[in-house]
Amino acid sequence: MPFENIDDLPINWADHEDIAIKLYERFGDDFNEGKIYRIRFTDLLDWILEIPTFEGKREDSNEGHLEQIQAKWVYEWRDNN
Repeated sequence: MPFENIDDLPINWADHEDIAIKLYERFGDDFNEGKIYRIRFTDLLDWILEIPTFEGKREDSNEGHLEQIQAKWVYEWRDNN
């Protein structure tokens, strides 16, 4: 099945920036830099798993991935504010 655009491509745990972009698109300015860094990893993990094109599995997540995703989300937020 061909992908219509880049947003249709599957993403996985190593795609930190792509995940962060999806989170910013979902939450926009609901979370600023301080709030992003205070998000519980259990919530962050649930939100990542809800991304329609995300193909990773819960058991493959780790603290390093979640920290990187948080940092990239902050950069995405900064770029848009």
